[in-house]
Amino acid sequence: MAAIIQGIGAATALTSANSLDTKKSFFSNSRRSLSERKGRSFVVRSDGRLSYGLNGRGGRAEQLITNAVAAKEDAAATSTSSKPGHELLLFEALREGLEEEMDRDPAVCVMGEDVGHYGGSYKVTKGLAPKYGDLRVLDTPIAENSFTGMGIGAAMTGLRPVIEGMNMGFLLLAFNQISNNCGMLHYTSGGQFKIPVVIRGPGGVGRQLGAEHSQRLESYFQSIPGIQMVACSTPYNAKGLMKAAIRSDNPVILFEHVLLYNLKERIPDEEYVLNLEEAEMVRPGEHVTILTYSRMRYHVMQAAKTLVNKGYDPEVIDIRSLKPFDLHTIGNSVKKTHRVLIVEECMRTGGIGASLTAAITENFHDYLDAPIICLSSQDVPTPYAGTLENWTVVQPAQIVTAVEQLCQ
Repeated sequence: MAAIIQGIGAATALTSANSLDTKKSFFSNSRRSLSERKGRSFVVRSDGRLSYGLNGRGGRAEQLITNAVAAKEDAAATSTSSKPGHELLLFEALREGLEEEMDRDPAVCVMGEDVGHYGGSYKVTKGLAPKYGDLRVLDTPIAENSFTGMGIGAAMTGLRPVIEGMNMGFLLLAFNQISNNCGMLHYTSGGQFKIPVVIRGPGGVGRQLGAEHSQRLESYFQSIPGIQMVACSTPYNAKGLMKAAIRSDNPVILFEHVLLYNLKERIPDEEYVLNLEEAEMVRPGEHVTILTYSRMRYHVMQAAKTLVNKGYDPEVIDIRSLKPFDLHTIGNSVKKTHRVLIVEECMRTGGIGASLTAAITENFHDYLDAPIICLSSQDVPTPYAGTLENWTVVQPAQIVTAVEQLCQ
């Protein structure tokens, strides 16, 4: 499994026109076919099955084993170089998914700060402006409220904008547009308007980026009716979730982590689209269900190696869909293990873990043999000092200790 390296990568942009016919003729000159990697698409389900179709819309623990991947994954793994497909960094996978959708549908456009000729602050949109033109890859002023509102309005006319906030913390300036317009217009218009917009960008605790650039805002947006939320953690699911989000008629917020952009993985040459509402079974196990997402997936997998050597068999699930939760996958795991540990980078008070704890308790209480444990970030602004920064987020040693307590 690839190591986590501080990354490069994230940005996007938009346009406007009044009708689909107008858009097709308007954008046709800027379209080019993507690459040889085209063919039948397939949807990858969380259980690993493929559906084929046509292209469509705590405490201190013992020394941890580093570069950890769970034992069952080790046994089945083959070397990266021997797998079919092509290797991409996570930010490149996001770009490839975006580029494929821009080739497929002329209504897809991108907007945000520096997403055009600069290629985005994290280079997710690098090379798209020369290929598609300034009207489909639109550089905007530093005015999040304005260009987010413009993107939502463009979505109402039939476009499929991808809006980048450069940093998720900056989107707090557009919270009114996202809440009162993006999430509600389909309902308040009596279904007359769809809002097929993707709002994306980097967030999470980076490497000494300071409090304002290290925000985890998943829980802020979670309470907005009418919005879906997903979080990518690998190049494979980054591309698949990007494509699915763009094709969705619902507004989708795609959370990316600033420290995962340089994560490398081999992904299929064939086109694929993931399900926005399905979790991913990362490692099957018997003793405890560990639910996580984004960067914490790798802290969990590092802890899992140590846990296996101690005789535990953890089941690890990347919940991926932050709203709605995939209670089918989660419930089946709880019924098997009867113990749940939630590991998140979001804040403890009112975070994703709190909502997930409530959902599991409400639906699967009778299957639990122990109280749910939730490991979250501390409710403090993220310090700039690196050592203090590490203390605010969950570390693998805490995960090991928590599982030992659960399984006593």
